[in-house]
Amino acid sequence: METQDLRPKWKTLLAFAIIYFVWGSTFLAIRIGVREVPPFLFAAMRFSVAGLALFIWVIAKGVPVPSRRQWLSVSLLALLIFVLDYGLLFWAEQRVPSGLAAVMMATIPVFMALSEILVLKTQRLTLRLAFALLIGLGGVAVLMSPSLHLGGAPIDKAGAGALIVGSISWSLASVLTRKLTLPASKIMSSGAQMLAGGMLLALVAAAFGEFQHFPPTNVTPKAWLSLLYLILAGSILGFTAYVWLIHHESPTKVGTYAYVNPVIAVLLGYFLAGEALSLRTVLGTLFVLVSVVIITTTKAKKPIEAVVKQETR
Repeated sequence: METQDLRPKWKTLLAFAIIYFVWGSTFLAIRIGVREVPPFLFAAMRFSVAGLALFIWVIAKGVPVPSRRQWLSVSLLALLIFVLDYGLLFWAEQRVPSGLAAVMMATIPVFMALSEILVLKTQRLTLRLAFALLIGLGGVAVLMSPSLHLGGAPIDKAGAGALIVGSISWSLASVLTRKLTLPASKIMSSGAQMLAGGMLLALVAAAFGEFQHFPPTNVTPKAWLSLLYLILAGSILGFTAYVWLIHHESPTKVGTYAYVNPVIAVLLGYFLAGEALSLRTVLGTLFVLVSVVIITTTKAKKPIEAVVKQETR
């Protein structure tokens, strides 16, 4: 009996460690990879392989293939999530340190809250929410403003703009997910979205000529290992741990990764990649994370869920 009681706790701790540390570390792995491999092509390789692996796995377990209508929904979400969100993240990390990229992407709950208030009308703009939104947007301003003398250079504007567009795109996808017809199996839905996203990213890479300017022989083992890490640890292992957790823990607890990942990413960027940890970075990160905590713990008419990523960075 004692072993049976301890085993679930051990599994739970391990699963949380994976979504906290592995997902938090994927921002640095992306940064390493896009230094040598064109960004959209690098993203396409990651999600095509990971998506295909999950897709084959669930089919082998007897899960039905998505219908034509479901594939249309999957493709729309793949465009918003994998091309506009992840694709822009990979592109931006050529210009933005991995830690700051993670912090900027942590603003997704801010845009989710705005969509709840302005579009879905499922949330009222209370004083608490207004404060949280201002704090979150203030954090972005701290990271971007050249007029604030807080040490460290402001975040690259083009990179920051791409990350904001990506965050908004993810928020839009989250809203549409509630309305679209998707496969009943979450694993099938995510695997199909990753596979479709990888194929769309390959088309974008081709359109930008990335295949022509990519000699694989010039890529170092370090970059290939980062891709392997993103596929196996970031996507397959991380997603498996996440799916297990949402069936054993409350969404609120699982959603805590949304504000742990940026901290992990900032620290790893500082200690392993020599990224600056200035007062600007610390304050901007603190503002964004305080905003996320307030927003994700605020009760709504229909509760604002913590941004639950079916797949990781």
